[in-house]
Amino acid sequence: MAYFPNIEKIKYEGPKTDNPFAFRHYNPDEVILGKTMKEHLRFSVAYWHTMTQDGSDPFGLPTNQRNWFGATPMETARNRVDAFFEILEKLGAEYFCFHDIDVAPAGDSLEEFFANLDEITDLIKAKMDETGIKLLWNTANMFSHPRFVNGAASSNNAEVYAYAAAQVKKGLDISKKLGGKNYVFWGGREGYESLLNTDMGFEQDNIARFFKMAIAYAEKIGHKPQFLLEPKPKEPMKHQYDFDAATAMAFILKYGLEGDFKLNLEANHATLAGHTFEHELNVARCYDALGSIDANQGDVLLGWDTDEFPTNIYDTTLAMYEILENGGIAPGGINFDAKVRRTSFEQDDLFLAHIAGMDTFARGLKAAAKIKEDRFLADIREKRYASYTEGIGKKIVDNQEDFESLTAYALDHDDIKIVSNHLELVKSELNDYLV
Repeated sequence: MAYFPNIEKIKYEGPKTDNPFAFRHYNPDEVILGKTMKEHLRFSVAYWHTMTQDGSDPFGLPTNQRNWFGATPMETARNRVDAFFEILEKLGAEYFCFHDIDVAPAGDSLEEFFANLDEITDLIKAKMDETGIKLLWNTANMFSHPRFVNGAASSNNAEVYAYAAAQVKKGLDISKKLGGKNYVFWGGREGYESLLNTDMGFEQDNIARFFKMAIAYAEKIGHKPQFLLEPKPKEPMKHQYDFDAATAMAFILKYGLEGDFKLNLEANHATLAGHTFEHELNVARCYDALGSIDANQGDVLLGWDTDEFPTNIYDTTLAMYEILENGGIAPGGINFDAKVRRTSFEQDDLFLAHIAGMDTFARGLKAAAKIKEDRFLADIREKRYASYTEGIGKKIVDNQEDFESLTAYALDHDDIKIVSNHLELVKSELNDYLV
């Protein structure tokens, strides 16, 4: 059965096309800086927002119109696999991501859940073998069920901890089965509601123990995907332990996980933490820990995680510049952790939204590549720090100075001339690359 019979494979038709079901800027075979767009962008579609999100919100019932619901939860799950791969093929997306609960119903016991997962992932593997589409990453949903009200690996209940370990073990088994490139840990409830009843140090120690068990098990089964932590400052907990990229890196370094973990960074999570997306990417680059990204955007007028499809060219350009400076993000990718708006409820809106996001990142890639080729930002930064390339500055960088010698130098050179950053000019010239 075709779930989207009126939609053909989405093709690149150029910026002048009036066909809404065509790419205007994403040309997968166009070569930029020696690689095709497809190789640079490594687009992935998120199972949860695409297949299970229903358009409901805290104030309203579901609005989304979908044609894959069956008579039972398992029939719906089977139908979703077919519909999802139809979307992937028609979009030309080569990767996908999912939580365990996205693809299979939980049933009435952990044993039944695992059996359901086995059946559905068999169907997914058959589709992967048929189409060549690959699993970018999978993860375990350890935040929705009431058992995780106080967290999973950070839970005060050891039985919850054991249940979470079983879910992740199954997730790693599935990753091996499907050839997953990465495995993500998003600590949805790994944080605290109040410090009054929380032993924060103990909870973080337990999370580290959990991660080390995951590493050991991956090595035991001979399948070691790139492990990724995904920072988020709040929601659903008041304070989450993986607040932002810097906090997550502090955790990774404290517990000696830097050889096994990198970061999966999301644009909307960055803004919730009070940062720009490019800031978070840059922090990760500083630690050689930029692993993968979730592509979306938030609404600065709203104080929660809106997960909108990315359409802001300024933000995507600066994000893609960081990715280019990183040398790419393989084996990670650009996963659309984004959902259609509640008012975009027709089934075809799933295509229109992904096309918009893919075109926006294509435009960001082209602009970022031009910035890199012209050395626009590189030259500005080199000029700004030029005093460290010669004289006393070079001696500082080469560790040839100390406080006494620098004091002696300062006493003889206290007539200091500083130069304007001309930041308004820089921002104005940057805009020229976005047109």
